[in-house]
Amino acid sequence: MSDKDIEQQRQRFAREAMALLERTGEEVSRLRLAAELGVARARMEAVFPEEGDLLDAITAEWFAPKIAMMDEVMGTDLPPRRKMYEFFARRFALLRQNFQEDPATFRLYVEMGERYFEYAQSYIDLADHYLCELIVEAQADGHLAGMDVDDARSIINQMVIGYIQPYLIAMIGERLSEGKLAAIIDAIFDGLSAKDGGARGTGKLHAA
Repeated sequence: MSDKDIEQQRQRFAREAMALLERTGEEVSRLRLAAELGVARARMEAVFPEEGDLLDAITAEWFAPKIAMMDEVMGTDLPPRRKMYEFFARRFALLRQNFQEDPATFRLYVEMGERYFEYAQSYIDLADHYLCELIVEAQADGHLAGMDVDDARSIINQMVIGYIQPYLIAMIGERLSEGKLAAIIDAIFDGLSAKDGGARGTGKLHAA
């Protein structure tokens, strides 16, 4: 098979594995997938030489629509504040929809993501790279004054984590909304900077 043929089969088999996973509520091995599809084991192993290659392909398929959303937002000419809101809000809306449509399957993907985090790392790194680009755009527009880009990225991720972390969407999703996310983004743009506002103070904590 050519590299193109292998890639096409990789994507098709990954989608079939996800469909099987969603029907059964169980993880899918190469051997089981081959049996379900009536495909020779040798053919399956030619596409996925290691068991982890199937997991990697499933991860790619799961992240694909999220990556497409980020790519679309980054390609717009929206002002930085609106762009950062859309960057998080569109993924949040999709994740919330996925959870509402099938909570059990959503939680299964969350559990798999926790067990096989290394397969998701490159996609998380890509999202962080895009966020850094947004931070630079915001700073060019006069926001996030004096902040190191990596520090700003870390703080912003902590502020919006409930909207991008599937585990939290499954746990507290009913308390999350686009309106609250917009308020968080406004707070980031209106107040986040390198300036010490005095919250840490200079003394020790004392009982009230």
